Amino acid sequence: MPLPEDRESTIADIYALPEGKRAELIDGQIYDMAPPNYRHQKIVYQLGRAIGNFIESHGGDCEVLPAPFAVFLNRDEFNYVEPDLSVICDKGKLEDRGCSGAPDWVIEVASPGTERMDYGVKLFKYHSAGVREYWVVNPAKDTVNVFDFERDEFSNVYGFEDIITGCIYQDFEICIAELIKST
Repeated sequence: MPLPEDRESTIADIYALPEGKRAELIDGQIYDMAPPNYRHQKIVYQLGRAIGNFIESHGGDCEVLPAPFAVFLNRDEFNYVEPDLSVICDKGKLEDRGCSGAPDWVIEVASPGTERMDYGVKLFKYHSAGVREYWVVNPAKDTVNVFDFERDEFSNVYGFEDIITGCIYQDFEICIAELIKST
């Protein structure tokens, strides 16, 4: 994970980055984002597809959007993130440029360079911004931390072989190992 810049930055600085360069802005600090690897992307794709199919088959109205998708977390000029997956149930938060406010469910797929951010800074930011459910999927450790902020249950840790139950959608169950068995 790169060190944050010394000066306070704004969303305008994010949009001024050279084309193709991705970064997030947390409390006025820009954090560069490295390109994800194959396993990371397969997990994001398969999870997004499974969640989207579940929501659709149950007549749900939430949208599942993968990165890169702009989330203006605090509706201010100092916070801009691109979660690996954002599940947004309040259509009023969706606009052309992204999501204005906290998604209902956020999933981050950790990499060695992002673990500290995903388990620390983002955990705090997502909780304080009003995200209802937050998952950190860690392919290096084959674990998934599930945070149920709506019920103030801070973490359940699952292995990739376990059946994981959703918080917002309590009848949603998934096994990451089965989902990605070819990786």
